[in-house]
Amino acid sequence: MNDTIPPVYTPVRVITCEEILKIIPHRYPFLLVDKVEIIEENRFCAGTKCVTANELYFHGHFPARPILPGVLILEAMAQTAASMMMSLPETRGHFAYIAGINRAKFRRLVVPGDVLKLFVKIIRFKGKIGKLSGSAFVGQELAAEAEFVAAVD
Repeated sequence: MNDTIPPVYTPVRVITCEEILKIIPHRYPFLLVDKVEIIEENRFCAGTKCVTANELYFHGHFPARPILPGVLILEAMAQTAASMMMSLPETRGHFAYIAGINRAKFRRLVVPGDVLKLFVKIIRFKGKIGKLSGSAFVGQELAAEAEFVAAVD
């Protein structure tokens, strides 16, 4: 987990929203990443989620003070990692699932108008199980962080 400012990077490739739709099965309202930038192939990536006021979950969470639910921030991190992992020829057509979440911490509210940057690093991947760490930033502020266990089917 990372409590510092997000890294400065140059992506080696970019996965557009149109490509993400071909890679992972998520659709509106549960597609939670707009773009993925691969920083180090199959090791480290950055996702972007533009948080808009018209998203369905804001109607109930909370109408008077809309905030992005923390579990959806974690899901956005997982979708960022899945987009990178499932974009490789050897994993195309497979699914990635969250098998566990550890050490999740929420540091800042995420509200409509924010741009969420999601940084995910694969710590290790053996067989069909992997360990990942992720952090989410709004500007230079850490919004959330967690460790994940992922399974590929």
